[in-house]
Amino acid sequence: LEFDLATNLVGQPLVRQQVMKGVREFLENPSPVKPLVMSFHGSTGTGKTYVSSMLIRYLFQSGLQSPYVHHFSPIVHFPHAEQVEQYKESLKRWIQGNLTNCGRSAFLFDEMDKMHPGLIDVIIPFLGPSWVVYGTNYRKAIFIFISNAGGEQINNVTLALWRARKDREEISLQDLKPAISKAVFENPQSGFWKSGISHEHLIDFIVPFLPLKHHHVKQCVVSELVQQGLEVRPGVVQEVADSIPYFPEEEKLFSSTGCKTVASRISFFF
Repeated sequence: LEFDLATNLVGQPLVRQQVMKGVREFLENPSPVKPLVMSFHGSTGTGKTYVSSMLIRYLFQSGLQSPYVHHFSPIVHFPHAEQVEQYKESLKRWIQGNLTNCGRSAFLFDEMDKMHPGLIDVIIPFLGPSWVVYGTNYRKAIFIFISNAGGEQINNVTLALWRARKDREEISLQDLKPAISKAVFENPQSGFWKSGISHEHLIDFIVPFLPLKHHHVKQCVVSELVQQGLEVRPGVVQEVADSIPYFPEEEKLFSSTGCKTVASRISFFF
């Protein structure tokens, strides 16, 4: 996993550091006091889904297809605001039942910024330092929250540090954490709004994904060409990277969509 993150994840030194620290400490502990809870934050296309699927692939033989990996999307699983109470009950039962089957289960919650406020609090009893909940030993479970919330703030801080001539590799979690916390936990549009998950400090690792620069996008283009079995032509790499919008307007420093649209843009050239 460490090698894969170092080789294939572009422009995210903090992510590599935080994810490896969290996973290593957790898996090396034969009797953890609570599940591993990580929250991924950043703009579109910066690698949040990519890293979570990579992590699951190394932890479970069948990856995301494993019966012990459970993936939730608010749009798919919790679409109607008026049914939140039903969703709470079914989510609690689902997690409890699956942890009874396998204590080393993983639960991925996608697009937390679109989650109905209050819904996620139903899983609080499964996240804290307790031995048994509802007759279930759950301390070896892994919970990953994925959210675009905080992305704009991460981008702003990264831009300000770049203007202050601070190298990307020098950016620390402390530089970003206050801005992320404000955007995620104090935002009425966030699934974490007024959530006990933040008040009770149940998230072990907040993982910020930085905005990607032009040379990072070029690396993504090369990786995608190789993956598709296509010829890596420097001209094509340059054109695809140039076709993506960048911000801010004057410097054109960071990709507005990260690497998200790279695969679809490559198809125009082949």
